[in-house]
Amino acid sequence: MDLLQEAAHIAISDVLKLTANEQLLIITNPLPDPEAISRALYHAALDCGASPVLLFQPVKTQFDFAEPAVIAAFEAKPQAFISISAEKLGKDRRGMTSPYKHNGEEYDHIFHLQLYGEKSCRSFWSPGTTLESFTRTVPIDYAELGRRCDAVRHILSAAQSVRVTAPGGTDITIGLRNREAKADDGDFSRPGRGGNLPAGETFISPENGTAEGTIVFDGSISLHKGDIIIREPIRCRVRGGYVADISGGEEAAALLETITLAERDAVDYEKTGRLPKGQGETYAKNARNIGELGIGLNPRAAITGGMLEDEKAFRTCHFAVGHNYDNDALSLIHLDGLVKEPTITAFMANGTSVVIEQNGELLV
Repeated sequence: MDLLQEAAHIAISDVLKLTANEQLLIITNPLPDPEAISRALYHAALDCGASPVLLFQPVKTQFDFAEPAVIAAFEAKPQAFISISAEKLGKDRRGMTSPYKHNGEEYDHIFHLQLYGEKSCRSFWSPGTTLESFTRTVPIDYAELGRRCDAVRHILSAAQSVRVTAPGGTDITIGLRNREAKADDGDFSRPGRGGNLPAGETFISPENGTAEGTIVFDGSISLHKGDIIIREPIRCRVRGGYVADISGGEEAAALLETITLAERDAVDYEKTGRLPKGQGETYAKNARNIGELGIGLNPRAAITGGMLEDEKAFRTCHFAVGHNYDNDALSLIHLDGLVKEPTITAFMANGTSVVIEQNGELLV
């Protein structure tokens, strides 16, 4: 068995734990690496007796909508779903215009409804993955990864706030009250469970409006034109939970351009009926929101210029600008950016503190 097929079998059998006769939907793009990985996953699913369907669509960016046939495929209620995309799965036009409702919650994508709301499926998604990355970072010790992710998750969920500092100049504090951390630990074997492959991070949405300080992105960052390695650090001053100003070189200008596009497009989306009336201003404002703190925990991940892998790398953390994972700060964008060699200190309600990572070294 070659390395790709071995990684695909691990993804199907160990990560999703797909069983005979289960329906699996795979969405991909007709590009060499995504197509090769998707076909390997398709055949691995056949080998375990499942019923896979492989569907292609053009490449979609942060601002694009998924093809109607892709959205329609979810109506079949597959037990498992995989997205192997060059960039993104694509937004759900109907869901953004008239959000789906389930148990008092609203979802702007049918996939999010089924995964997080109805919990009728399980999933992993790998935006921007490559053959080299997939075959290197998927075959890992998932039991040890789960232990690391769980230890960090418990600390962040119990914390009132967290401070992140780093040699590059980052010094920011975010509130975490009433927030629950999530673990991308590679165990996507139960309905309602999902995350990235490669797996390997614990992440949390900051308490809205609480982020204060400075983030200096010095690893890599996601932009509307794709992920890039940062040559000249991007300095973001954060006030009241939002990016107040951005300074640096070409990379900083590109980040500002992406945020400005998201602000402008949010207003246009409302005008053209692609967002509910009154939501354009909210989506535009949240284009500057600090929507995530994540900590990389995959020992085989490295900073390569592909955010899917980069954000899982040891000795890094990342912040996202835009949409958060608690869905109470909605935006058209979610831009992950890496900070290298961080010190991450969690502050508890009883006045104690826990150092999760010190100068890039994981301590839990």
